[in-house]
Amino acid sequence: MVTVAHSTLPTALVTGAGSGIGAALAQALAPQHEVIVSDLNMEAATAVSEQILSQGFRARALSLDVSSQASIDTAAQSAGTVDILVNNAGIQYVAKLEAFPPEKWRQLNEILLVGPAMLTRALLPSMKAKNFGRIINIGSIHALVASPFKSAYVAAKHGILGFSKVVALETAEFDITINTVCPSYVKTPLVEKQIVQQAQEHCMSEADVISKIMLEPMPKKAFIEMDELAGTVQYLISRAAKNITGQSIVLDGGWTVR
Repeated sequence: MVTVAHSTLPTALVTGAGSGIGAALAQALAPQHEVIVSDLNMEAATAVSEQILSQGFRARALSLDVSSQASIDTAAQSAGTVDILVNNAGIQYVAKLEAFPPEKWRQLNEILLVGPAMLTRALLPSMKAKNFGRIINIGSIHALVASPFKSAYVAAKHGILGFSKVVALETAEFDITINTVCPSYVKTPLVEKQIVQQAQEHCMSEADVISKIMLEPMPKKAFIEMDELAGTVQYLISRAAKNITGQSIVLDGGWTVR
């Protein structure tokens, strides 16, 4: 159980923390941080927050729609000073560009690119005032490579790398870093849904989607696990990584070395 006084605990805000990667990272950060579990689904965020509290750590739930500027502004004010920001919230949609609903294309970019940028914008002044901040974007292998039927997702994830490089330069005089973790496929509810969508687009079985599309490009032929992501985030927020900024940390089982 945490015995450190509340006032000395750094605060970590994780978006999309009601399930999947976000929930796992919130749990991993809890022993050393007060965790703000934010999600569009307040019920899911509350459940994760209560689970962390039941383990003797500090957490609170926060309603946050990263596609809404009003929600971002309200959440940033409610959160107060944030030491660690994990931009994780995301959705996926798989379709040929000509069949891609325009509103869905825009929605993906609002959630995956504009939202992280605007939330970072809202929290940076307090980080600068404190002269400390660690910003971790949960990117994707698709921030580095492309796959068919994912034009919106690939565009947004590529964009987050450029955004992070600019923020790294703009915060260089402070003890603030911003980096993007780029994993290949992680077995989450988002990926499970994507398997079904890709099977339809490629006219193949779900098993073939996993073996021939998701794992085939990876020499190690394995999904990335939650503890790998958690360990990478823990390193990036540590003192040992204070001069790592504007970088892409790639967990891809060798995908991009070919």
